[in-house]
Amino acid sequence: MTPDEMEALIEAHLRAEGNGDPEGAVANYTEDIEHDVVGFPGSPLRGIPAALEFYRQLVKDIRTDGEERLHTYYANNAAIIENLVVATVTGQVLGIPGNSKQVTFRTLHVFEFRDGRISRENLWLDGAALAAQLTS
Repeated sequence: MTPDEMEALIEAHLRAEGNGDPEGAVANYTEDIEHDVVGFPGSPLRGIPAALEFYRQLVKDIRTDGEERLHTYYANNAAIIENLVVATVTGQVLGIPGNSKQVTFRTLHVFEFRDGRISRENLWLDGAALAAQLTS
């Protein structure tokens, strides 16, 4: 896949996630997607139904207020992006109640692609920054 093709899938995925649309967030996944939020209980998840449940809970717990792309790297059928995310935690994150606090944290996504779709999503997030902001 070309970087432009990868970017179109990434943008559609992140836009749906940011808009609170779980079905849209998984719309460009392969049926056998590996969805891995590092350190999250039960990760990695496999298959669209498991990823969809993750996003249904995510949009209940976190509302994305903004995202800024900091770095992007492309490889053969893979893309790595670093974002700065601003979000409001309406539920819980890392087992910590959000109390509708706004937080800012960095994320690192590793996307892999197959047959014109996202076949793997690996997410690393700055849990220490999240925890510090939610408990202060």
